[in-house]
Amino acid sequence: MTDKMTPAQRHYCMSRIHGKGTKPELKVRQWLWRHGYRYRLNVKSVPGKPDIVMRRYRTAIFVNGCFWHGHHGCDKFKIPQTNREFWVNKIKRNQERDQQNYQVLHDNGWQVIVIWECQLTPKRIEETMLRVELMLNEHFLALHQPKVVPYDVQETPAAMAAEEAQPYGQ
Repeated sequence: MTDKMTPAQRHYCMSRIHGKGTKPELKVRQWLWRHGYRYRLNVKSVPGKPDIVMRRYRTAIFVNGCFWHGHHGCDKFKIPQTNREFWVNKIKRNQERDQQNYQVLHDNGWQVIVIWECQLTPKRIEETMLRVELMLNEHFLALHQPKVVPYDVQETPAAMAAEEAQPYGQ
């Protein structure tokens, strides 16, 4: 199928695509906020500059577009026929950078959650977000386990507090 736009029109359209505040990201943020989770957006000090950072849970959430990050097996990921080599290399670089960022976060003790655009359809969003909530809560509990310190207990015989038993009436 040929492109119905001129190269200048295509360039203009592609230049308007930004990585912050996307519709899938807004869906995730709204769900989290409604359920009482608080977060920060695009924190530069966290490796990979995740879409959503939850420091309390030591969790970084990436909301990935299926096309831009190469979600294999997804209907939304199809490499364009024109300039194919460019797109293959671009998506491959995106995937490599993603993996490096995830590894750095894991090495620093962060939990990484990746949510794909296709998981946020009206039919799947509730199931997806409940899984995210479960992962957040499990990680929070693992981080905040009380430390049990064993201590020695010296067994001593109980002291007698009363007189010896006397038969009644004597």
